[in-house]
Amino acid sequence: MSGVGKILKKCLGEMRFNTGGGNINWYPGHMAAATRAINARLKLADLVIELRDSRIPLSSANQDLQPRLSSKRRVIALNKKDLANPNIMHKWVDYFDSCKQDCLPINAHSRTSVQKLLELVELKLKEKIAKEPTLLVMVVGVPNVGKSALINCIHQIASSRFPVQEKKKRAKVGPLPGVTQDIAGFKIAQRPSIYVLDTPGVLVPTISDIETGLKLALAGSVKDSVVGEERIAQYLLAVLNTRQTPLHWRNVHNNTLKELQNETDDKRDYNIKDLLPKRRTLPVASNVHYVEGVAKEVRCALSSTLSEFRGDLQDENELEMLIEKQFEALQKALKISNRANEARMMVSKKFLTLFRAGKLGSFILDDVPVVTSKSRIS
Repeated sequence: MSGVGKILKKCLGEMRFNTGGGNINWYPGHMAAATRAINARLKLADLVIELRDSRIPLSSANQDLQPRLSSKRRVIALNKKDLANPNIMHKWVDYFDSCKQDCLPINAHSRTSVQKLLELVELKLKEKIAKEPTLLVMVVGVPNVGKSALINCIHQIASSRFPVQEKKKRAKVGPLPGVTQDIAGFKIAQRPSIYVLDTPGVLVPTISDIETGLKLALAGSVKDSVVGEERIAQYLLAVLNTRQTPLHWRNVHNNTLKELQNETDDKRDYNIKDLLPKRRTLPVASNVHYVEGVAKEVRCALSSTLSEFRGDLQDENELEMLIEKQFEALQKALKISNRANEARMMVSKKFLTLFRAGKLGSFILDDVPVVTSKSRIS
């Protein structure tokens, strides 16, 4: 068992992701109804866009839907490619290609990126378009994977293509999983009529592998309050340490880190609230600089603690001790008072926000499977 696996078992205890409650009851009631509705509509779909998170291309697949999806025309769109390591992303595309599955990394907020996805969809539907007057495309995926953002971008493209088309409502987009809780249809083309259905994000009732569950939580598909911010932060630190990512930061940004370490104490304090998601059309320039500065401080703190570490990263006890030291270093880097109530919770929230915003770098948490003759898409 890897160091990450051991620390999960030791530090996170008997945490389980299941409908029965136990330590964590995370499966909302609306997901069961939504899953039934999605299964019913899948029978009518001419093509399915399965949206997954580029950072977890396998873990973000809804395993309960895979048997049905594998029998349909399907395009796997790996969203949030801007947050995924581009040096590894092409390996995932090659993997899906070897499994005879269409796959395209996208950024749902980029019109150019979504346009390429639509071109692939139209190519896949080319034979159907000539025969059917009305076609149905479904968008499915786990919570917070970017389905509504994709639908909105598709609608913008469709509106420019067909200006006479009546005005449609845009899908509601939010930073938390579970924003879309009903199935809504959008007409995106005429002659033939093509409808796109946005669906609620649904997860499986039981996630047997704890690390898969934590990857989903880290990506935001399971609400932080369900798993616990501190648990998710522990997992992220375990991953970073076992991959020795902070040492890479130190090598790449050595000059910058030295400058940060040599700065005087009279510099302006960061406003930690600037790290929280805010509903703004454009970010304030000064806040952007603050956040970038905070990210540099965090990278410096983690690289320093790991470079001073003389233990074995594969030993769960020693890895646990390192993570404890890193929590202390992060508290100083984030300027959270020692006397503040729930300091570790505050550290965890800010740390996770930096990761999810891509301020700590681009990552892919899943490992590319070894392709065999019996490989199957999941």
